[in-house]
Amino acid sequence: MAFWTLNIIDAYSRECLAIRVDRKLNSGNVIDVLSDLFILRGVPSFIRSDNGPEFVAQAVQDWIKAVGAKTAYIEPGSPWENGYVESFNARFRDEFLNGETFYSLREAQILIEQWRKYYNTKRPHSALGYRPPAPETVVTMDRRPVMHSQSHWTTQVGLITGPRVHDPTPSQASAGR
Repeated sequence: MAFWTLNIIDAYSRECLAIRVDRKLNSGNVIDVLSDLFILRGVPSFIRSDNGPEFVAQAVQDWIKAVGAKTAYIEPGSPWENGYVESFNARFRDEFLNGETFYSLREAQILIEQWRKYYNTKRPHSALGYRPPAPETVVTMDRRPVMHSQSHWTTQVGLITGPRVHDPTPSQASAGR
């Protein structure tokens, strides 16, 4: 049983903002993930993605327009136009997915989220002077509330297929596998 990942990368900071892992992904999943990010970080100026059906669906286009963002779809067959996501996808596969066998979707979701946190907070990035995009920091809290202005980040999204999830059949399970 295979699964898909929806990877959302901030083009400015190179931070992986989210990875949605599921057996199938559609336009509703895209809207769910992006709406969560927009609540947390504000609406970006642009959303760059490929022309997959989950991104060009009318519901996604209408929703993006309604929240005030603009779309920047890449040309079909031109992955270099979404370079940060393509680079992330290559590292995600090489450094993590290729070395894992997942026994359930839930296990894949948990381990992928742990890797995403490592990628953002500890893994050095050559384009960032060998620093992570969102290093862990300790900040003393000011008791006064702070108002934030509108965000101007740009995000890029992409889909990749992950390795097959290991799903032992009853005969394999009873044979001690």
